[in-house]
Amino acid sequence: MICPFCGRDHDRVIDSRSSDGGHVVRRRRQCEECSKRFTTYERVEETNRLVVVKRDGTRAPFNRENILKGVQSACGKRAIAEAAKTRLVDEVEEEIHKVYDREVDSRRIGELVASKLRDLDEIAYVRFASEYYQFRNVGDILNQLEELNTRVKDVREQGKLFEDGEAAKRKGR
Repeated sequence: MICPFCGRDHDRVIDSRSSDGGHVVRRRRQCEECSKRFTTYERVEETNRLVVVKRDGTRAPFNRENILKGVQSACGKRAIAEAAKTRLVDEVEEEIHKVYDREVDSRRIGELVASKLRDLDEIAYVRFASEYYQFRNVGDILNQLEELNTRVKDVREQGKLFEDGEAAKRKGR
């Protein structure tokens, strides 16, 4: 590595640590010529092989920032931590890269984002869904809300199965 102070290419690594959740290696170096210390970061080069096929058939390089903008727009001023939004985008991106090698349909990305937003915040989900699914009228939104309400009700009532089972055990059934 070329020293940023003296310009010589003669250094040694003093310390090496994983950073950014294991995605980056931080190296502390010392120049053998001028004895100054400096830090370098090493990360895997992101090759933009993945292409998004949009609704109109055009193709564009995958860009996680587009997903983040959509999530932030859907969340608006809701009390949702930036870390949660970033984690959601990370999960979507990771899933996409696991499944798709060359091309991914924008609809699939939207479905993943909607699914994860549904679990994160219902209001943000409805906001995203209204744009993504292109609701034409209030009836479409009401149908989506009813579906969401039914899903939430099913999950909340699932605990009753365990309560009923425990009650049955206590009664000796």
